[in-house]
Amino acid sequence: MKRVAFYTLGCKVNQYETEAMLELFKREGYKVVPPSEIADVYVINTCSVTNAAERKSRQFIRRSKKRNKNSVIAVVGCYSQVLPNEVLDIKEVDIIVGTKNRNKIVELCKRAKKKNERINIVEDIMKVSEFEELAIDNIKGKTRAFLKIQEGCNQFCSYCIIPYARGPIRSRGLDNIIKEVKKLTKSGFKEIVLTGIHVASYGKDIGDIGLMDVLESVHNIEGIERIRLSSIEPTLIDDEFMKKLLKLPKVCNHFHLSLQSGSDNVLKRMNRKYTTSEFKNIVKIIRKHMPNAGITTDVIVGFPGETDEEFKETYNFVKEIGFSKVHVFKYSPKKGTPAAKYKNQINGNIKSKRSNIMIELAKSLTKDFNKKFINKEMDVLFEEENNSYTEGYTNNYIRTMVKRNSSLEGKVIKVKIKDIVGENLLGEISSC
Repeated sequence: MKRVAFYTLGCKVNQYETEAMLELFKREGYKVVPPSEIADVYVINTCSVTNAAERKSRQFIRRSKKRNKNSVIAVVGCYSQVLPNEVLDIKEVDIIVGTKNRNKIVELCKRAKKKNERINIVEDIMKVSEFEELAIDNIKGKTRAFLKIQEGCNQFCSYCIIPYARGPIRSRGLDNIIKEVKKLTKSGFKEIVLTGIHVASYGKDIGDIGLMDVLESVHNIEGIERIRLSSIEPTLIDDEFMKKLLKLPKVCNHFHLSLQSGSDNVLKRMNRKYTTSEFKNIVKIIRKHMPNAGITTDVIVGFPGETDEEFKETYNFVKEIGFSKVHVFKYSPKKGTPAAKYKNQINGNIKSKRSNIMIELAKSLTKDFNKKFINKEMDVLFEEENNSYTEGYTNNYIRTMVKRNSSLEGKVIKVKIKDIVGENLLGEISSC
């Protein structure tokens, strides 16, 4: 039996696409092995968001060839899409596929091995207009499943390489979405996470349909208990959207709204499509309809030209909003993006200092948010055992632990919250 190994970097979308490609190999009789083992084929599903991700890809490519000099090395994903010639210069690489034609990966590996040739099928992704189906029939696990419903981005934020790596927005057909959700329910999944590159744009390329249509359709499928949205554009949310959400009780009261900066001047340089005032109003609308909603975010510190005063504005704004969780990133120039050419790039030491300050604030905000739920009952979908505890997530996305009990996995159970441990809640089972 031939062996294949996958090494995946980057986002949840990449992880979904790896699972889909993995299934293609299984259907052809390949055994899937860990990337640290000897394999006949190594597939590196790359990320290009940061220079570090690209460097990790190169390192793994070379390590893989050393493990088996006769192996086929296939590089797919964002890095090979954005910089195909750079990947081609890596002598160990046999196959280069971008963010299209990944459904041909097995066929390409066979061809490369048989004819002993290097293959590069990277296309101009900006000319692609159709969603590439990479459905998954057998996802590992039994609790949460990620479902890709959308591809591409038209936003062109000045720091981001993704529009150039993923191309314009393309939406998956609603019939195919429903078909895959039904498969997932038969496998026992309780929660579906709708994901994509720019989920809020779903439907804009295919006509009179939008993200709400997806939510309503998935909500009607028997067996699904939770529907969670991955990161969404803040401007999607208004009173009408929230009123419709309230009619869909399976939709989780958790919103990941990427802020990136709390300074209007920095947001303008980032080419973000909202002001801090608009963002604040969006949060106000969410909390009016869902007072206990978890609102998580991303913040970039050290963006080119960010002054001490602008960083202070971001700090104060993040504090004022009171996010439930904040992911902090130090700005890293990405070749091919406008911001990489901006003047006044920030010194690395200043970035680190600002990052540390923001991380401490983030910890404090998470603690403050979690405290609200002590002595309250929360519904928890339990996912895994970890040391002495069984752990899962509340509807509003707080990791929660109870005394170890394997019978809880895959179930939504009421938990009485007793305390906080780090960034997690600690509770006791209320009822089963």
